[in-house]
Order: sequence, then structure tokens, then C-alpha cells
Amino acid sequence: MTAQFFAPVAAPQHPRAAFADRHIGPSPDDQARMLAAIGYAGVEALIDAAVPAAIRTSRPLDLPPALSETAALDRLRELAARNTVRTSMIGLGYHGTITPGVIMRNVLENPGWYTAYTPYQPEISQGRLEALLNFQTVVSDLTGLPVANASMLDEATAAAEGMALAHRVTKRKEPGTFLVDADVLPQTIEVVRTRAVPLGIEVVVADLSGGLPEGDVFGVLLQYPGASGAVRDLEPVIAQAHERGAQAVVAADLLALTLLRPPGESGADIAVGSAQRFGVPLGFGGPHAGYMAVREGIQRQLPGRLVGVSVDADGAPAHRLALQTREQHIRREKATSNICTAQVLLAVMAAMYAVYHGPEGLAAIAQRAHRRAAEIAAGLREGGVEVVHGAFFDTVLARVPGRAAQVAEAALERGVNLRPVDADHVGIACDERTLPAHVTAVLEAFGAPEPGRAAEALPGTLRRESPYLTHPVFHAHRSETAMLRYLRRLQDRDVALDRSMIPLGSCTMKLNATAEMEPITWPEFADIHPFAPVDQAAGYVELIGELEDALAEITGYAKVSVQPNAGSQGELAGLLAIRGYHASRGDGHRDVCLIPSSAHGTNAASAVMAGMRVVVVTCDDGGNVDLDDLHAKIGKHGDRLAAIMVTYPSTHGVFEETITDVCAAVHDAGGQVYVDGANLNALVGLARPGEFGSDVSHLNLHKTFCIPHGGGGPGVGPIGVREHLAPFLPNHPLRAEAGPEGGVGPISAAPWGSAGILPISWAYIAMMGPDGLTAATEGAIVAANYLAARLAPHYPVLYTGRNGLVAHECIADLRKITKETGITAEDVAKRLIDYGFHAPTLSFPVAGTLMIEPTESEDLAELDRFCDAMIEIRREIQRVADGGYDHEDNPLKNAPHTAASLISDDWKHPYTRAEAAYPVPALREDKYWPPVRRIDQAYGDRNLVCSCPPPEAFED
Repeated sequence: MTAQFFAPVAAPQHPRAAFADRHIGPSPDDQARMLAAIGYAGVEALIDAAVPAAIRTSRPLDLPPALSETAALDRLRELAARNTVRTSMIGLGYHGTITPGVIMRNVLENPGWYTAYTPYQPEISQGRLEALLNFQTVVSDLTGLPVANASMLDEATAAAEGMALAHRVTKRKEPGTFLVDADVLPQTIEVVRTRAVPLGIEVVVADLSGGLPEGDVFGVLLQYPGASGAVRDLEPVIAQAHERGAQAVVAADLLALTLLRPPGESGADIAVGSAQRFGVPLGFGGPHAGYMAVREGIQRQLPGRLVGVSVDADGAPAHRLALQTREQHIRREKATSNICTAQVLLAVMAAMYAVYHGPEGLAAIAQRAHRRAAEIAAGLREGGVEVVHGAFFDTVLARVPGRAAQVAEAALERGVNLRPVDADHVGIACDERTLPAHVTAVLEAFGAPEPGRAAEALPGTLRRESPYLTHPVFHAHRSETAMLRYLRRLQDRDVALDRSMIPLGSCTMKLNATAEMEPITWPEFADIHPFAPVDQAAGYVELIGELEDALAEITGYAKVSVQPNAGSQGELAGLLAIRGYHASRGDGHRDVCLIPSSAHGTNAASAVMAGMRVVVVTCDDGGNVDLDDLHAKIGKHGDRLAAIMVTYPSTHGVFEETITDVCAAVHDAGGQVYVDGANLNALVGLARPGEFGSDVSHLNLHKTFCIPHGGGGPGVGPIGVREHLAPFLPNHPLRAEAGPEGGVGPISAAPWGSAGILPISWAYIAMMGPDGLTAATEGAIVAANYLAARLAPHYPVLYTGRNGLVAHECIADLRKITKETGITAEDVAKRLIDYGFHAPTLSFPVAGTLMIEPTESEDLAELDRFCDAMIEIRREIQRVADGGYDHEDNPLKNAPHTAASLISDDWKHPYTRAEAAYPVPALREDKYWPPVRRIDQAYGDRNLVCSCPPPEAFED
């Protein structure tokens, strides 16, 4: 074990002094009462009864003792001090930016925003949905394309998704060729290649400045402005692509588009890119909000999340997720993408940056960055240095034969990082933070004089003439007071973890402690460019190494890579490692991936993206993998078996007794075992997937290891592998240290993915220590079984494991109730809003059910408050069954109830307003009022509106 966290500064002085005691909600006395309700005398007895002995680890976690919050922060400050913050003029898609303080404090550092969950329940997500609609409007307006999604994971993966979308749109059955301009960002080119290989797509990189080469292609990827800084007219190349029936994908800089003709006006079909420079810190590469926008006619094939406008039960406008919402759970192996999330928190920041500055402010920032670049170009020319491109936006490419390294070193001595492109060329990128002093320092490094008057370098024919951000929201909040109140108004429309528990099964909405969150905005972590000289990121490299080692120890794997920046990307990386391993052994024909019918929908989509054929294995009546069907499928596919993907504990929330048998059967047939780590919160300290038969897992750091969901992102999905798969982990073209030399290629744009939020998980592990991590797992299992015990008399618990126990979550089955009363699981979910709760996971993995996960962080009072609400709702259902409530006009069918609906003079319901609003007395003291009533989902899909509607739409 190489991870060495600081030793504790002092022993705890009172029973609740240890961080683990604050992270785990129930006190020892409360936990004893919970165990009594379940029917067990102690935690150990319950764990022995619930967790199969076959998977239990024989050794405790070999991690350093727990640190106090103070000691952990001191250690993180020491690591941060080993990072060196320099003025970054590297570019390559990552730029210095200034996060307005009102956005930093009231979004990024605000649990009302960062602890929100993906807006599957739109009635209690109107604030973040409006913010995402603003983001879509920003992207749509700036790119000149009518529909934009609610963000992508980063620019490189957005480009890869653009390639896949172009292939679908052209409807070609053969893989075909995708043409990439040589001036595309290098990390983007390599991510596109990584994604193309398993699909059989040929990626051809060529200089397209003179037009397209001969040959049939289904798509073309262009960069605007180019990686070298060049600005050129894309219209002729796009027209050539269209003549050949190909789709044009343009990776565009949003800030540049405030001054340059948008790609949509040049004929682009798809635009992709990053919104990072709209107020989102560098963070050593992430998390940042990528984007995608598309032309009319292909929006229904758009990957990722899309926010639309619909109407509620009263006809009022209301926001909701549209079209592809959770499409992986419906289409599975036919899904168009494995992405089931977004970068919501970062997209919200970018949207609010646009709201804060407005179109005039954004244009002024862009003009200032351009002016600084023009000044550098003028000075270089006066000093006899060749400037390669006459037309550029913010990046200058200088030719200095044989002197690139010398110039970069001279700039570094002056506190500036430049980009030595090769031995003869240096790139200089300007941004919002570039000052006249930086211009002087750069010119001194080249030995060039201060410039005279700098000429503008934007071609007149490419200057933007069309308006953008004309919606009032981008003009109404100019004072900080107005901005502050706008953010607060949106926050108040939502239910996040700061308001109540979020009992979503499969999602682990646990405490994201303030001490864990605090370091991510320290400049030493926030302001490091991902391609800065590695010695400037020594603290990051050490922290990442310690975190990877700790995760390897927790999971029983030999090696961990943190590069995948979402669970979906971790799935893909793990399957590509398996694919690479088989190919290295001459078994490239192994392409069958077995997936249980209960699996998370992204599993099947990821397998297809990894070039595998999905074969479904059925589950038995207990929700377990059907061993007879498993053996039959293995027998049928034999030497073509590549892998099995299983979630453990299962998606049904039980510890399957036969998991070791499943692993053995697959290994005997020559396959590999992929254990989805979504439910690792039930295993840490008790069992290690790498020990009980798994070869690879992705880990959801945004679940088990406390990175907050942020309204649907950011996430981190690193993978752990056994020794034989380690050579096939992701690597990176610009960072040899980020992965093995013969790896599968980059999965994400940045070498270590969303490195900026890794201090959160580092701090969680350090402060919990080995005993605290194990206690957290035990607490999650106790809490889930307590909820199951309290709710079982009222709602049947669908699946249980040994001794009638569940793992860390349970499924309440409402199908019989629905059949008898007409009250659906959705009705219960919406009625919970009236009680002040976010609903559990609705109708997954089984339609007509609610999957409930309490986590270890909720105290007994909150668990009981939720149970009491569910039990009271069951009484309301019984009143419907008994005739006390009308079968159609009752508090459940009409839920949720807004304040406006209750004070209306037109109250005609056969139940009282008090029954609607205050079903339990405590709500009279603390009441969340939903901003809208139940939303009409079908109307929103039929009448798709995905950008800010005009103000008239909101008139009464």
C-alpha cells in the first residue's frame, strides 16, 4: 500500500468527534433501535446474515488511520502547495477564465445546487431545468443551430459522439470513413480514434485547408478556430462534404463565436465544443461542460440530455427532460449513446456566466482576448519572428526554427506557460485573464519589442452579423443583487440534499461534506492547466496516485485509472480493456458480452460501443441471474464469449448467492468478468470485487465516494483492473504519465479526467479511514433493511436475498396496488412532493415499482419521516380503495399541489385544501411548495421547445 495520508494530529476528544460519526447519520443508540426493528441484536449479526460468506474479504482495509477534518485539510493544503500556478497561455481548448464571485459562492460552492440530482422528477427540478434551458439557448444562439443539448462530458467525447451521430444520420450500414482535419485539437483526434476502432470506423486525419481529398466519407470534423489558432472560412469544405452525402461536424469555441460567423450559418450539421471558458475553472482538465448542437431534422437522434418546455396540469409552462431521457433503460443495446448524464453543475455555471455578462459583456471579453493576441502577433513580426497565420482569434502560432523549447523556457522564467508545438513552433493563447504585462513577458521571451498599434486579425468576411442572446434573461440581471436573487429564486424551486433526503435507488445520494468540497475552489487546484509542465502539478500527481492506490486497495484490483469522467465512460474503458486483452492473445474474435436482463441500461449500450454483441441472460423469480440460462448462453457462444457484465449487489438490490459461480463459469469459458461498481456502497470494507472473481469494475466516485451529483453531473467513473488487464488501461497522447504505453487510447479529453474534483473523494477516504469506510457500508445495509422492515407491511418488497434481507436498497412493489386501486407508482412519487420529498427511483429496474436507497448518511429521524410519509400515502391509497376518495379526483392523482392551486377560487376537488397541502402536521412548520403541478410529458415531446421561450409564454 503506497497511499500515505497524514497521521491524525490528535485523538478524538468526544464520541462524535470523528468525521465518520458525522458522516454516518444514525447514532449507536439509533442504530440499535433500527436493528431491533429488523430483528437482529447487532450489526455484525445482520451483516453475516445478509452478505454471502463466499464474497466476504478475509482481510481488513489496509489504509492509513482516519484523519480529522483539520488534518485532512492541512494535508490537502500541503499537496496544493506542491502545485505551481503559472499564467496559462497553452490553449488547446482550455483557457483561463474568471468565475464571478456571485456564481462561485452561490452555485459552485452552494449545496442547494451541487447536491441536486438528475431532474427525473421535473416538478421539483424547475430551477436547474431553467438554468439548463439557458445553457441550451447560449449554445444554440452562438453556434447558429436550432437545438442544443443540456451538455456533454467534454469537447473530445462530444466530438466522438458527433462522429457517431453523423454515421447514424447518413444511415450507412458499413462502418465507413470519418475525415478529421489535422488542425483539430490533438486530444480530440485521439479520443475520436479510440471510439472509432471498436466500431470499425476508419479515421483519416488530413490537412483540409485546401479542400477534401478524394474518397467516400460519412462525416468530416473541423476545428473553428483551429488548434493552431487559424481562422478560415469553413463553408467551402462543408459544401464539399454535403456534395458527397457526408455530415459536417464543427468543434467551435463559444467565446470566438461572439465575434465570428457561427458554424450553423456556414452549413454545419453538428457543432461540438466546450463551455469551460465561460467561467468554469481549469481544474487540471475538468469537470467542464461539453456541448452539442444540431441542425433541424436530427434533434431526435441527439445524444445526451435535452431540456424541453411543456405544460403542467393547469396549462402553465414547465420545464422537463425531453425525448432521450434515460433512453438507455428503454433501448438498451439499440441506444444511440451510453451517456445517461451530463455536466449539469458546470453547464449551470456557464449559463449563469452568460446571464451575468450578457451578449455585450461576452463580446467585450472576446474582443479583449483577440486584441491581446493581435498585440503579441504585431510585436513578434516587428521582432522578425514569423507569425504563421494572418487570421486568428486568440491564439498565435510563431515559427522559431530550433528555438521552441528555448522560448518556452524563457516565458516560464517570466511566469508564463506557452505551448511548444514542436521544435520549430510555439503556440500562444490569450484569454480573459491575459493582461498587458503578460503580452510584455511573452514578447520578451521571444526577444521581440513592445508592439506598436496592432491590427485586427479577424477576416471581415467571417465577422458575425447575426444577433445572439436576445432573450430577456441575458439582459435582466446586471447588478449583483439581481443576479444573487435570480440564483436564489431558481434554487428555491428545487429539492436538493440540503432540503431533505433523496432516496433514489441505484444512485447513493449521500452526504457530500463541506470539508470534502472546500479544496476544489483553491487556486492551486482550480487554476492548473491539464497540459502544464508536469512538475507544476506535483501535488495533483501525488494526490491522484494516493487516490488510485486507495481505490485499488478497497476494490482488490491491481491498478486503477481515474481518467473516465463519468460512469458510462468507465464502462466503455473497462470493456475496451477486455477487448484489448483478448486481441493481445489472438482472441480478437471474442465479441459476445452477456448482460443480465436486470442490468443498468448503459451496460448494453457500452458493450455495443466497445464492438461487442449483446446477449441477454434472464433472471429468475428472485431477481438473480438464472444459472441455467447463463450456462446455456455460454454453451451456445462458447469460444466467442468476451465478457459478462453484472452489477453487484444486483440492480434488484440483493446480494446474489451465486456470483462466484457466475464468475467461475465465465472464466472457464475464456471470458472476462466485468462487475458494474454502481452499488459498491454495499461492499466497501466487506468484500472486494477483485477478490471474488471480477476482472474489471468501474467505480462511481459520484456515488460511493461522495462526489456530489450537481443536478446530473459532474461524475467520475474510474476503472480498477486485475494485473493482466493493466496494460490496456486508458492512456493519453499528451501525457505519458497518465497511462500505459500500449493502452487503449484516451477515453476523455484530459489525462486524468475530471481531476479538479478528485480531492473530494481523497478527503472522504482520508477522513473516514478503514474503520469508517466499513462502518459506512454497514450503515447503508442497516438503513436499507430498516426501511424494508417498516415499509413491508404496507408495500410488498419485491426482491430479497438470504434470510429475507436486502443489500443497500429495496424495491417497493406497487403493481398489485395499482391493479386494485388505479393508483400508480408515479402517483406516489408525485404525492411525495407534497410531503417534501424527492421520489425514489421510479419504475426501474421494474416497471410499476419504486426503488429506495436511504444511504448511511440519513439519521433515524429523517428515515422515519420518509417512512411515515410513505405509510400515510398508503392510507390515502386505501381511502381510494374504500371509496373515501374519488378514484380519479383525489390527492394522489392530482399531486403535486402548488400554492397557486390551493388559493384558487376555483377549488372543486372533493377533498380539502388542508388534505392536499398538509397531510401531516409537521408540514405546517416547514413546507416545500412545488412551483408547478404535474407536467404533461407527452405534450412536451410532441411540441418540442428546447431554448428559452419568449416571455409571452409565461404570461398568465
